[in-house]
Amino acid sequence: MVALLLSHCRATSGGFSLLCYSHPPTGIDWAPESNRIVTCGTDRNAYVWTLKGRTWKPTLVILRINRAARCVRWAPNENKFAVGSGSRVISICYFEQENDWWVCKHIKKPIRSTVLSLDWHPNNVLLAAGSCDFKCRIFSAYIKEVEERPAPTPWGSKMPFGELMFESSSSCGWVHGVCFSAGGSRVAWVSHDSTLCLADADKKMAVATLASETLPLLAVTFITENSLVAAGHDCFPVLFTYDGAAGTLSFGGRLDVPKQSSQRGLTARERFQNLDKKASSEGGAAAGAGLDSLHKNSVSQISVLSGGKARCSQFCTTGMDGGMSIWDVKVRPPRAPAPPRPRVPTASAA
Repeated sequence: MVALLLSHCRATSGGFSLLCYSHPPTGIDWAPESNRIVTCGTDRNAYVWTLKGRTWKPTLVILRINRAARCVRWAPNENKFAVGSGSRVISICYFEQENDWWVCKHIKKPIRSTVLSLDWHPNNVLLAAGSCDFKCRIFSAYIKEVEERPAPTPWGSKMPFGELMFESSSSCGWVHGVCFSAGGSRVAWVSHDSTLCLADADKKMAVATLASETLPLLAVTFITENSLVAAGHDCFPVLFTYDGAAGTLSFGGRLDVPKQSSQRGLTARERFQNLDKKASSEGGAAAGAGLDSLHKNSVSQISVLSGGKARCSQFCTTGMDGGMSIWDVKVRPPRAPAPPRPRVPTASAA
């Protein structure tokens, strides 16, 4: 697992630092099999970092965009990556062996605003994108130079580069996070209006929508084919479940359960006194100290660590408080039906 602060990097002891950017980087992703890192930033370029000896060597990738890059994701086969940007395009970058450089192709239509989130389908071809025009889309990112023709999927059979396979505007807010299921037939996304949506290709692209009671969610991932974990401005992860037969989403509960506090609550008079004296409604505590969650600021990313999306056993949450937490997932086996009770003979009246 690699964790890098999205700020100007500095040399540190006991670790690696990527010293290249003159502008703040905005996205990072790691390819575990090839051990390469890709970053993008507000300088409108991307860098592919390769470890040589004990030094990370960057290779510049020209994205051909005129706005800041916002997010970046390696494809599952690690032979290409996608970059979303404020230029209303998605750059699909791959390496040309003949010319020994990285080139990119653009997916443009019908994106009408900044691309905030990306996720790859397991087949290495389809790409889900969430943007500020309130829509989630699935495109074909097939590059004939680096991969074979893809097999048909529930999302469609014809997949030329840039083909729009799916589009939904079920949400009414910026799409902050998007994620494919392990099987690839379902895609889920969270938006700024506190809704979670899920599209099922096996049900003729039917979209299930659930308006949550939480603050806006920023990240979402599948942990089983029917279970999802999402998190955002409430600073704790929550569980959602999908009923494939009924095609509905339901709230499964908060995962970061707070411990019961023995302290008494503040009266209204004490709250106003603290607010007047210390500019705090919680007794002058530092920002976030009054939260009953593990993270003290918004959770911006959720990563599956082990088990994969089909049967996740561990996932990691990264927060804007600079914290990173690892959560264990325990899947309970289905409860066996209770054995029938023996019939008790009753005495009959004489």
